[in-house]
Amino acid sequence: MSTSIDTITLGGGCFWCVEAVYEKVDGVTAVESGYTNGQVKNPSYEQVCTGHTGHAEVVRVSYDPQKIGLRDVLEIFFVVHDPTTKDRQGNDVGSQYRSGIYFRNPEQERIAREVIAEVNSHHGGHVVTELLPEENYSRAEDYHQHYFANHPDQGYCAFVVAPKVEKFRKTFASRVKAD
Repeated sequence: MSTSIDTITLGGGCFWCVEAVYEKVDGVTAVESGYTNGQVKNPSYEQVCTGHTGHAEVVRVSYDPQKIGLRDVLEIFFVVHDPTTKDRQGNDVGSQYRSGIYFRNPEQERIAREVIAEVNSHHGGHVVTELLPEENYSRAEDYHQHYFANHPDQGYCAFVVAPKVEKFRKTFASRVKAD
């Protein structure tokens, strides 16, 4: 029996936060921080931080559909970030921190539209999450990969990332990978 892995790209503010959560999700097989949907080919972190490349900080989430469906992946996404603030998450401000779902095929787009509509209804029509085909993706520099796992005591990780991971653990206890 062959298992196919599916991948979706998500922008929910700083990629360290989103990556840290999905690395704990049962059924997720890989998470990679990167940049997408901007005009510059293979931008650096410094370029993206200016807000002038058009890129969003994102994570590519690869998952086993036999263990977790896209709907569940997206429900986690909408719990661990604020989809109602344009171009910001907490103190992280700029277009690179926008909320976005970047799909690879029509089925992903369909499911994402359904989930966004449900979340938008729950938030009184204030969801600003963009839904676009993934374009011009590039992997972030090595030092950004698995950042929270490698630097749990770093200030941003301790005060911003860790609470998001804890919120995921409490809200989706049945979805947490066994350590």
